[in-house]
Amino acid sequence: MRFTPFVTLLALLAGAADLQAQPSPAPQQSQAARDLDRAFEALREAPDERGAHMAEMAIRQLWSRQVSAAVALLLNRGIRNLRANQPGDALEDFDAAITLAPLAADAWHWRAQANQQVGDRVAAAGDLRECLRLEPRHFAALVSLSRLQEEAGDARGALRSYEAALAIHPRLAGGAERLRELTRAAEGEEM
Repeated sequence: MRFTPFVTLLALLAGAADLQAQPSPAPQQSQAARDLDRAFEALREAPDERGAHMAEMAIRQLWSRQVSAAVALLLNRGIRNLRANQPGDALEDFDAAITLAPLAADAWHWRAQANQQVGDRVAAAGDLRECLRLEPRHFAALVSLSRLQEEAGDARGALRSYEAALAIHPRLAGGAERLRELTRAAEGEEM
């Protein structure tokens, strides 16, 4: 039987309960990096929407394991505040999380969301840039960047960012429709 990245992802998910959320020694960190690489490969090669969703959840779970319990608590509280339309409180939580874990790409992405919600596009763009520097495959950050670029009137930039997100996550929910919209806008901009 040939093991595809998707089958490997299923095995990774099955063993997920055995992994701890605490910092690991260097050899396990390289294992975590390999697991993340496999999950991204499974995402790219997912046979259907369900498979893509499973791969995406595995990636998000692996990202969440890269931080301490305290940082995870801050991120979860910040996300709750953001969803409760309290971006100021969310910013405080995300600032604290980034202070404790400056290499956590997802923390930068969430803070970008909060900055965008308070209307600070410059800070949001800076946070997205840092997120993508730390994790160039952060498809959600590329989608967020695309939205920022579109709001700023840069249709071609928005299209490029979205295409980059789709290259990583080809089965992104609503991806084909959004790509058509951005392509039309970019073509209109060229005229």
